[in-house]
Amino acid sequence: MKAVNPANNRLIKEYPEHEMAEVKHIINLAQEEYHAWRRVSFVQRAALMKNAAHVLRKKKEELAFLITQEMGKIIRESRAEVEKCAWVCDYYAENAERFLTAEIIETDAGESYVSFEPLGIVLAVMPWNFPFWQVFRFAAPALMAGNAGLLKHASNVPGCALAIEKIFKEAGFPENIFRTLLIKPNLIPDVIGDRHVQAATLTGSEPAGAAVAALAGREIKKTVLELGGSDPFIVLRDADLDKAVQTAVQARMINAGQSCIAAKRFIVVEDLLPAFKQKMAEKMRALKVGDPQDESTDVGPLARPDLVRDLERQVEKSIEQGARLLLGGKAIEGPGNFYQPTVLTDVKKGMPVYEEETFGPVAAIIPVQDEDEAIAVANDSPFGLGASLWTKNIEKGKTLAREIRAGAVFINGMVKSDPRLPFGGIKKSGYGRELSHYGIKEFVNIKTVWVAE
Repeated sequence: MKAVNPANNRLIKEYPEHEMAEVKHIINLAQEEYHAWRRVSFVQRAALMKNAAHVLRKKKEELAFLITQEMGKIIRESRAEVEKCAWVCDYYAENAERFLTAEIIETDAGESYVSFEPLGIVLAVMPWNFPFWQVFRFAAPALMAGNAGLLKHASNVPGCALAIEKIFKEAGFPENIFRTLLIKPNLIPDVIGDRHVQAATLTGSEPAGAAVAALAGREIKKTVLELGGSDPFIVLRDADLDKAVQTAVQARMINAGQSCIAAKRFIVVEDLLPAFKQKMAEKMRALKVGDPQDESTDVGPLARPDLVRDLERQVEKSIEQGARLLLGGKAIEGPGNFYQPTVLTDVKKGMPVYEEETFGPVAAIIPVQDEDEAIAVANDSPFGLGASLWTKNIEKGKTLAREIRAGAVFINGMVKSDPRLPFGGIKKSGYGRELSHYGIKEFVNIKTVWVAE
């Protein structure tokens, strides 16, 4: 398994893969560890999770460099990602016991209550774009609930995968309660099919999610899926235009546009359209593209060469179908997987940048007549992850938020994940929720206990 630096496409390191016999051995060790771990008190688990947060902060520079080197995230964002992982560890260390306290229910019994108990081993199939955060937002609640975790990470971030396992060990967690499997996708069916593995969670593409869900469904095992998004960014007539544009650029360009909750479709009422296009193009043009390890860089490379090719296809075909190019529109020649910050306008239904998820620094501006058309366009997507809505009329914003079919709506703000709020989508963006008290309850047995008088 190879780690390749996307800024220059040079090999960083090659890692030996686990054979299936070794995978089975790791699963058996995790199962043995789980039997003891599920009986460990919340106080003890919380102390270890706090230790994990401490290790993350202590090693922030080292881990941020690893993220940047393996997948190309600019170093400032890599540091922020590590810090956010520490936050989610602290959050569940401080709140898991309260979230999973038995719920008393008044019935005709002498006593009746709902108990929240761990399921066992949970397999996490994780992507490369937030190689630490998306693992920790699963692992922190899963381990605090008393489960064991197995990580099958993206093949281009093996160093990150092993570093995460090491963090838990350094924090004092049992040796086999969280393990990384360096395996190719063809071994995932055998892992899901193992009798000790009780559930699976996947963050990634729609095809990957469908495959894992089908495998788990065949085995009748619980899944949570967080998949793609084509998030609308709706700018209404009464929006604060300067603030909306500033946030629009940030929301589109975070992680070089490689985020499922990045704003991708900018739905703008025609009254504001000329000014919005001009201001957005100016701000996008001012962004510095380059070495992700340089502190002054705003936009790093895409993670792999094939992602550049996919983006080129989407942009070129959309232009052929009538979209107008305001800025960018091409891969940057030279070493690395760089693509120009790009703005397309006059985007219409049927174009790839309207219909598909664009995973890179491409903004598609879609003109609409009024707020009714804006909501209709926002909902005209197979995805339903997040949405951003801009208006000075907050009550109207809250009313319109109820009409948007998405897992989250942010009024006058950028869509982001927060340990305190549930995170996930509907339609082809997946199902189930991560984070908050909802997330920790996805992988527990919600057990009814009824006691006669």
